Amino acid sequence: MTVTQQHQPTPAPTATGATREPATLVARGIGAWFGTNKVLEGISLEMTARRVTALIGPSGCGKSTFLRILNRMHELVPGAAMSGEILLDGIDIYGPSQRPADTRLRIGMVFQKPNPFPAMTVYENVIAGLKLAGIKRHDKDDLVESCLVRAGLWNEVKGRLRDPGGGLSGGQQQRLCIARALAVNPQVLLMDEPCSALDPTSTRRIEETIDEISHEVTIVIVTHNMQQAARVSDHCAFFLAAEGQPGRIVEAGPTDVMFSNPTDPRTLDYVNGRFG
Repeated sequence: MTVTQQHQPTPAPTATGATREPATLVARGIGAWFGTNKVLEGISLEMTARRVTALIGPSGCGKSTFLRILNRMHELVPGAAMSGEILLDGIDIYGPSQRPADTRLRIGMVFQKPNPFPAMTVYENVIAGLKLAGIKRHDKDDLVESCLVRAGLWNEVKGRLRDPGGGLSGGQQQRLCIARALAVNPQVLLMDEPCSALDPTSTRRIEETIDEISHEVTIVIVTHNMQQAARVSDHCAFFLAAEGQPGRIVEAGPTDVMFSNPTDPRTLDYVNGRFG
C-alpha cells in the first residue's frame, strides 16, 4: 500500500560518523493503516530544520503513529501499511533504493519510557548505536563526553561512566538515551512523549536539553502537555480524529499563533484544556 517515487539513494553515514547538517522533513499526503483500520489520512506537514515541531492532540488521533512513520518504524508492525511520501531534504525515505537502517541513523528516536541497555555501562550505552551501525570512531572518549554534555548529563555521570546505565535515575536514563541518539549524528531527532514518566525537575532538565540541542538537530516531539508544547516548540501541528474516523491535522503553524490566535476554534478549545 506504500506509495513512493523514484529518488536518488540516501548517502550512507561515513565511516568516521562525520557530522551531518540538520534536515527539513516533509510529509506529503500520509495515510496509515493497521490491517483494515485506517488511523491517519491526508497528513501533510513540513518540519523545518533547526526547529522544534510539537505534535499535539488527544490520545488516539495518530500522533505517535505518524512519528513512527517518519523513521520507518511503522512498517515493523505486522499488518501496518502507509501511503504518501516522507522527504528528508527532498529525498523520499520510502524510495526503493532507501535502506531502513540508514534512515534510522539519520532520523533518531527517543521513546516515552527510557530504554538504556541495562547490562551496558553509561559509556557503552552512548556508543551502542555506533557499534550496531558499524561506524568506527577513534575518538570515542571525546565523543562520549561531547554527547553527554549536549544531553545535559556529563556533570552528573562523569565519575560513573563504568557504572550500569540502568542504575541512573529515570530522568538521567532519558538523557542518556538522548546522548545515545546524538552519538550517530542524526539530522532529525523524534521524541515520543519523552517526559511523560518523569518528575517535574527531570522534565525541566529534558526541556532545557531540547532547547540546547535544537540548533544542531531538527526535533519533532509528541506531547500531551500543552505548557510543554508552548515552552519548547517553534511550530505545532494539531491532530484530531472524529469517532470512527482516521486522524487528520486540523491546523499547523507557529506555536505562539496556535496558542493565541488559531484559525480553527477546536484548536483554541484544545490548547486551553476544554477537551481532550
